[in-house]
Formats: sequence, structure tokens, C-alpha cells
Amino acid sequence: MKYSSTRGNGVKLDSAQAIIQGLATDGGLFVPDSLPKVDASFVAALQDLSYEERAAKVLGLFLTDYTEEEVKGCVTRAYGNGKFDAAMRAPVKIFDDMGVLELWHGPTSAFKDMALQLLPQLMSTALKKTGETDEVLILVATSGDTGKAALEGFRDVDQIKIMVFYPEGGVSRIQQLQMLTQEGRNVNVTAVRGNFDDAQSGVKEIFSDKSFAKELETKGVKLSSANSINWGRLVPQIVYYFSAYADLVKAGKIEAGEAINFTVPTGNFGDILAGFYAKCMGLPVHKLICASNANNVLTDFLRTGVYDRNRDFYKTITPSMDILISSNLERLLFHLTEDTGKVAGWMKDLAVSGRYEVGGELLQKIQQTFWADWTGDDDTKELIGRVYADKHYVPDTHTAVAWKVAENYQQVTKDRHYMVIASTASPYKFNGSVLEALQVETTGLDEFAMLDKLQELNDDPTPQGLASLRKKPLLHKDVCAVMAMKQAVLDFAAR
Repeated sequence: MKYSSTRGNGVKLDSAQAIIQGLATDGGLFVPDSLPKVDASFVAALQDLSYEERAAKVLGLFLTDYTEEEVKGCVTRAYGNGKFDAAMRAPVKIFDDMGVLELWHGPTSAFKDMALQLLPQLMSTALKKTGETDEVLILVATSGDTGKAALEGFRDVDQIKIMVFYPEGGVSRIQQLQMLTQEGRNVNVTAVRGNFDDAQSGVKEIFSDKSFAKELETKGVKLSSANSINWGRLVPQIVYYFSAYADLVKAGKIEAGEAINFTVPTGNFGDILAGFYAKCMGLPVHKLICASNANNVLTDFLRTGVYDRNRDFYKTITPSMDILISSNLERLLFHLTEDTGKVAGWMKDLAVSGRYEVGGELLQKIQQTFWADWTGDDDTKELIGRVYADKHYVPDTHTAVAWKVAENYQQVTKDRHYMVIASTASPYKFNGSVLEALQVETTGLDEFAMLDKLQELNDDPTPQGLASLRKKPLLHKDVCAVMAMKQAVLDFAAR
């Protein structure tokens, strides 16, 4: 299987090459030239397999230049060795009326672990397969979860350095502590004065600067990405849609072949796009419901066909979704049009004017699969309190956004397909907001006292990775302006 750019530069790469490169040279994103198809027997066969075995089956359909042994080795190293606190890695918490796909049982307590424990293994294997001798410098812009998950995944991996940029004041305190205490001889964390879109735009500009890339290459360094613009970040996420479906069939909640819905809290559009790929491959998915917070640019786009980032930016209790430029939407537009010229034009319009419009025909095509809504902080908190009272279950704020939007979808459409909510983070990562939603007084409590307070209410214990932050020293203190990001990269590359 070959991979090429959404913007049509004509270059076709194997998956290993695409994973190393991260972003296409024309600024586009790598996509497979075709999507593999599976039948009912493939899905049925997943029921009695471990998560690692399921992952190897699905990944093998896309990573055709990797041997079966290489794929299995990458999966075992990613998900084994006690890194995850759940036997099925991504278990489904089953309630009578819906299921919650818990994607946060990895080392950093966020769904990004599902991909960012595997991406370093895929990339390290790819470097060996391709005979690459240069050092690879991973650049990451994070709204909170990707940064820590990428740092943990790439820590001390040979031939690779990783540098993470996060918006100063734009992540939760727990997320910040996770990054600032990160150990590893090959890691750097730098705060950017601005919001996530500023950090992400800065990273994209660095990738698109050919003279800057040549300057780094003279130092034996090549750039790549661990954001979901990298195909190696996105493809592992397809697995847990198949895994969730297999678990529901095995548990008797649905019949084999029965279509289900997924509601996904969405910022950069990568997580929900993985569900789209699963549906295209043949997984029985009826609707993908895109849940946003007050930064509801995706809701407006999926309703109107107009993408317009020229709007107020809000800091919310769901910081991982505080995003106005959803990079992976470009991949969806490519797959539904197969027109690289149109995609390149829309992305140019977005860069120049902050706006583009896809037209009614394409919008109708998008809406055959996607439905969208958003919810604000007050309704998010209300949902957390109500779910705890009704089910004695504590969702984090991002999961609560999805839960509320799922309820809205069912009320509006009367659709009764079984609903699965993608739960993207442990509630302990956003303990202050969750405790406030549960009407627990937090005045005078620091982050760790709040962890303890939430532990008193929650059946799930505090994840060890968060509890251990109490005693870890702060190792990263760098702060820079957006205009200084290139220099920061040069300085780190030279170390």
C-alpha cells in the first residue's frame, strides 16, 4: 500500500517512509491510496483475541511494507510490559443504554497513549527498515494530552529527539506538571506565549520552511511529527473502534452485523476520523457524532459546510478541545472528493483568510456519516454531576461533552442505534473541574489534595502516573514567543 499527499504533489511512499517524514513536502497530509476492506468474518474473528492481537490484524492491512513479525513486535512493545492498567487496554464500560469506550488506561491517562505508545515503535522500526542514518527530531504542538503521551512514548528512543510546544496557561495544571517533570535524555518541553492554534501554526510553519529543513539536514537532523498529522499516529486509533465493536458483540449487547453509533469529543479531528476509516473499511458504523465545546468551529462546519476560524477563542474546562484549526479534516475532504486540487485550494483559503466553503453537494455527503453539536461548560458540569448521581460513574470533562452531545443527538433524531461514547481522559487529569461539577469544595486544595478528594468519590483509583507527580522535580522551564520557535528548535537540535 502506498501513501500520497492530500494536496497532490505526486510522490508515493511506503508507510515506513510516510511515518518517518510525518508531513508531505507540499504541506499536505499522507493518506493511503486505497482503504482496505473487511468482511463480517474478519470482525467476528476479533472477539476472542487480545487487544494486541486485534491491533496486529488491523494494522497489518495498512502497514503492508512491515513484516507480520515487525508489526507484532511493535504492538507487543507498545502495549505490553505493564504500561496499561487494563487487560483489554481499551475496555468498554457497558451500561444498559450505552457504552463508554475507556481510552485512558495507558501511562499518561489519556487516549493519546493508544497511538503514542505505538508510534515510536513504528518509527524506530521504520528507521531501521529504510536505512536512515540521520537523527529524527519530533516536533509536537499540544493542547494538553498529546504532549505528555508523545514525551513518554519517545523517551530515550535511539536516533530520535522530541520537542513539545504547549500554550502557556492553556493546559490543566496536571497536564502541565506531567510535561514539566518529564524525564529522558532526548526530550524538551517549551511553553509558547499564545493559544494552541498559535503553537500548531508555528510547528506547521517550521515543517513547511524548506530552507530551515536544509539547515537542519546539514546538522544530520530531519524533522517529523507525533501529532495526528502523522499517519503513524492516526492508524493505531482505527484499532479501538474494531475492538469496541468486538467487545459489544461478545458481551451480547449487539448482534454481529448490527450498526452502532460513536460520539467522539473532537478538537483536531483525528480521533473521529479514525472511526470514519473503520466505517469505510466495513465496520458496521451508522453515525459518527462530533462533539465540541464552545470552540465549535467543527459543529458549524458539519452543519453548514463553511469552515471559519475567524471567531472568538475560548478557554474552557475541556482544554484539549480548545482548537480552531482541525488539521485532520483535510484528510476527510480528500477521501470524499479525491480531488487534491480542491483540497489544496481550501487549505490555502484557510491559511490566507481563515475560511473556506465546500458547497452543498459535499456537505450532504459528509452529513451521511457525521452529525455535530456542542455544549458549554455549565452543561458539561451538569452532565458530570447527573451521571455520577445516576450511575456512580465519573466521566472527565471531555467525555462529558461527548455524553451530553450524544444525549442531544438521540433527542433530536430519535435514533436508537446502540451508542458508544469515546472517553478520552481519566477524570483525575481534570480533577478541579470534575470536583466542582460534583459540588465538592476545592478552596485551598492543591492539585494533589484534589486527586485525593476525587479518589474518595471515584471507584477507579488514582492512576500511578499522576500520583507520582507529587515527588517529581520540574525539569523544563523554557518559554518562547511564537516567532522564536524556530530558534528554540535549532538550539535543542544542537544539544
